[in-house]
Amino acid sequence: MTTMKAVRIHAYGGPELLHEEEAPLPHLNPDDILIRVRAAAVNPVDWKIREGYLQGFLHHQLPLILGWDVAGEVVECGDQVTAFKSGDEVYARPNIERDGSYAEYIAVKASDAALKPASLDPIHAAAVPLATLTAWQALVDAAQLQAGQTVLIHAAAGGVGSMAVQLAKARGARVIATASAVNLGLLTELGADQLIDYTKARFEDVVSQVDVVFDTIGDDTQDRSWSVLKPDGMLVSIANPPPAETAVSFGVRSAFVFVQPNGSQLTAIGRLIDEGRIKPIIHSVLPLSEVRQAHAISQGGHARGKIVLRVAN
Repeated sequence: MTTMKAVRIHAYGGPELLHEEEAPLPHLNPDDILIRVRAAAVNPVDWKIREGYLQGFLHHQLPLILGWDVAGEVVECGDQVTAFKSGDEVYARPNIERDGSYAEYIAVKASDAALKPASLDPIHAAAVPLATLTAWQALVDAAQLQAGQTVLIHAAAGGVGSMAVQLAKARGARVIATASAVNLGLLTELGADQLIDYTKARFEDVVSQVDVVFDTIGDDTQDRSWSVLKPDGMLVSIANPPPAETAVSFGVRSAFVFVQPNGSQLTAIGRLIDEGRIKPIIHSVLPLSEVRQAHAISQGGHARGKIVLRVAN
């Protein structure tokens, strides 16, 4: 077998440019594992790349397979790989510079993958890596969120936000979450301590002196977030880089996070999942053939949790 079914783009633009077709099997490097894809999640970065917004930041060659969340089973290991074997069930956030997971097979650097949490099926496992690594790298690595601190999480019902709420609670923090009214019940279930319906209240009118703001929206939301931080607090954004001079003017710190693959962190996340301390939230599950609809849902900006593509049973 030299080819596989995959969804690729041959040019940048709208969802109509997503085409299901035959593509070459991935090249396997010595430090790679070849994964038979069971499920792949859809993330905003997928349609942003499809639209061509990140051409100046990433260096893709077309045609390109999108999708950088995957769960599946190892079918082959590179010569240098010792951590995995054929048949292992794994999950990963692959290197975004390589072809992605909207395909029957994907080659992933072994150090970017981890054994799938035993308590999750492939659909739920595929919903975990990118969103939860983003939350981890923002709250744990960048903000160094500690027990007893307070964090304000914007768009807390989204794929990243819902995992950030749970991760913050697992670390013993107090969580203030913004969302629309329809999602407040979910956030209560996930452990949020204070809820703000952003359609009825401006968060800066009811929140002050927080240790950390997790900005998943950017723009006006980021601009309004500086004033709610306590002195030497931290604003960490995944939407757009916070201006350093603004942070200085408010006497606080800032960071921008673009999530990176990390198999060791996925192993730690898997333990939290199997302990029942965090869980993925699924908005919808669609077959790979309906990837255009999945992109439309994601681009609409109101998905509650993650959108997952079923690639194989």
